[in-house]
Amino acid sequence: MTMLDHRQAPSDELDEIRDLALPLDRDADLDALLERVGDARFVLLGEPSHGTSEYYRWRAAITKRLIAEHGFSFVAVEGDWPDCFAVNRWVKGRADQALDSRQVLGRFERWPTWMWANEEVAEFVTWLRDHNRRTDGDVGFYGLDVYSLWESLRRVFTYLDENQPDALDAAKAAFRCFEPYGEDPQEYAWATRLVPTTCETAVIGLLLELHRPGVVGADDREAELDAIQNAEVLAGAERYYRTMVQADAGSWNVRDCHMADTLDRLVAHHGAGARAVVWEHNTHVGDARATDMAAAGMLNVGQVVRERHADDGVVLIGFGGYEGSVIAVDAWGAPARRMPVPPAPAGTHEHLLRHAAPERALLVFPDDRDTAWLAARRGHRAIGVVYHPKGDRRGNWVPTVMGRRYDALVSFTTTEALRPLRPEPAAEHTEQETYPWTT
Repeated sequence: MTMLDHRQAPSDELDEIRDLALPLDRDADLDALLERVGDARFVLLGEPSHGTSEYYRWRAAITKRLIAEHGFSFVAVEGDWPDCFAVNRWVKGRADQALDSRQVLGRFERWPTWMWANEEVAEFVTWLRDHNRRTDGDVGFYGLDVYSLWESLRRVFTYLDENQPDALDAAKAAFRCFEPYGEDPQEYAWATRLVPTTCETAVIGLLLELHRPGVVGADDREAELDAIQNAEVLAGAERYYRTMVQADAGSWNVRDCHMADTLDRLVAHHGAGARAVVWEHNTHVGDARATDMAAAGMLNVGQVVRERHADDGVVLIGFGGYEGSVIAVDAWGAPARRMPVPPAPAGTHEHLLRHAAPERALLVFPDDRDTAWLAARRGHRAIGVVYHPKGDRRGNWVPTVMGRRYDALVSFTTTEALRPLRPEPAAEHTEQETYPWTT
């Protein structure tokens, strides 16, 4: 992605930012944002990178207040369902209580583990378990993503083997279909392009079997949710990898629609009045229609949730940073390392914010956004898992109309890399994400 405007900002845009920007030094400074949330049932919190401490810590601070003061029901993140479901059971006191949060998160295996196996997330989920214990609450932690094809298939097989062995035939058929590809989704993806035979029929058969009355029991509603969702992940992953080899927007849209559908299932599971907090990259949270993604035929979670749930209240909150450091990699599957984030170029949203907003700032957008800055299309930083600081000016800026993409923005002048729980080794086999960014 390239910036559309490298020019210095006119004074009216800087004045507008000065009027909107509030200092963000402590949790109480979030009051204006919580007032903006009001009765909204969906709050989506973004991040411009997967490796920056401030984004994780302030996203957690906002979420704690939404849970403790406004009764939000669960947190759904850009992570794999099986790993996050283990955290969900831990924060609810239903499993692994002899372990601490770092040990539970240390079980995350799919590269890149640092996205969730880090000190910042460990501190949040520790708080969440303590909150549930203190309030006799049941606030959950779930993964929305589509990548855990083989792990989800194994989970479904185990569930049926233990609970409904008579229904195992459909799971065995799916296993037999995927087995020739080992655990390499890229191999399956390319095979479906060369040979018009896919595992779609086997996966649909498994889904239908799980939805057949009496197959999934109702004694443990969370176990039921886990079984059904693992099957949905399997279906979503099969579609995702089958479309990714086409090198177009299809696989991105499959993935984001899967995440939005998973969010809807979680809300339905939690019942009438359920309220959801979502943690994902800005490229998933910020409405795609306010960027050049729309021209490429792409949608995202923020757009879909707005379209589906406008009447329920949806608040999209972006994050931004001018300079600092980040955890990222040079190439997909490479060892993670701390990298510098160079200052934002002139003409970008981050450059304007650096000169007109406090070092840590909260900007809650008004209803009228047809104004100089909020209606301007300028570059907005997006750092993925793979990052090259020397190429930052060329490839890490999404043309963005800020007032259409988000309802509020949290901005930092200087940021620091997050703290992984362990060194991230190079990955021999990984499930690579696709165009437009490795996010």
